[in-house]
This record gives sequence, structure tokens and C-alpha cells, in this order.
Amino acid sequence: MDEPNFIRAAQQGDVAAFNQLVRAYRVMVYRTAYRVLGDAASAEDATQEAFVSAYKHLRAFRGGSFKAWLLRIVTNACYDQLRAKQRHPSASLDALLVDPEHPAPGLDRVASEAPQEFAERQELGATIQRGLTTLPNDQRLTLVLVDIEGLSYEEAAQALATNVGTIKSRLSRARAALRDFLLRQEELLPARYRLKSGMV
Repeated sequence: MDEPNFIRAAQQGDVAAFNQLVRAYRVMVYRTAYRVLGDAASAEDATQEAFVSAYKHLRAFRGGSFKAWLLRIVTNACYDQLRAKQRHPSASLDALLVDPEHPAPGLDRVASEAPQEFAERQELGATIQRGLTTLPNDQRLTLVLVDIEGLSYEEAAQALATNVGTIKSRLSRARAALRDFLLRQEELLPARYRLKSGMV
């Protein structure tokens, strides 16, 4: 995909060019929102909100990493939803379990994978998702962007409007907290995914 040309065309009002950008980044944006928010419906809402906002503000994009710019928009949409949930908390099983009808991208079954292996990976994915929801919002977003979406420290800093030192600090704390959470859940994890308490 010739991203710069699509961006320029979309900035001129070419909806088809913007739709190409949506197709290229939709899975990444949804996956990020899902990992941060913990349920499929909220992730869909945040994804839609992010792309609407991106379209409205596309002329403000001045170059650099479009991916990081877009992830900054979706993280803002996630923050809005998290603030709304704090004001109006509600219990949701979707926040605790991987929704079987809307599994997080990347957790779908590999064709050659045995049913037992698939079930174990689903169980691990659900446990990791529960662990993510225990992290403070800034740490969760940082871990999702760097460790799950593969952004560099610089891109994550741009996406979260902070500096690289803060990203490294948040990431270190998030990794330690998630590791500790997984160690406490050891009996719930399939044997081959269990962490060794001495591994840090």
C-alpha cells in the first residue's frame, strides 16, 4: 500500500483513499482497543469512534508515523470509555472472559493446531486479558502498544503524548505487575504456559 499517497488523497477529501487506510489499520486498532477495554462491544465502539475522529482531523496530520498518530486517537477513545466506566461501573463477563464470538485478533485457531492446544491458548489469552485489566490505564496502554502491537518506544511515546523515558518506566512496571499476576494464577494456567517463580 502506498500509504503517503492514500493519506494525501484522503486529506483532499477522497473517501475511497481513507477507506484503504481503514482497511489497512482496522485490525490493529480493534485489537488495541480490545486489549485495553476487555470486551468486544466496547472495542468496536472505540474503533468506530477512532476512525471517525481520524477522518475529521486528518488534515491536522503533518507526517511522521501515521500508525502512531492513529493509535494515539484510539487510545484517547479508550481513555474516554474507561472514564465513563468509572463514572458508571457495571459488571461484565466480557471483561473477564475472551468473548468466544469475538475473540481478540491473534487468538484465533491455527489450522494445524490440535483442539487441546487451541483450548489451552484460549485459556492463556483469557488469563492474560484478566491480568491486563488489573493494570493502571497508562501501564496497560503502554504494554499493549509495545508488547502486543510492536511499536517502538518512540512510536509509543508519540501515541501516548509522552517521552521515551516514561514509556520505558511504565513498561517495566506493567511487565512486572503482569508477571506477578500470572504467577498468582499459576494453577489456572495450562502446565506448559506456567511461569517459573525464579524467572524474572
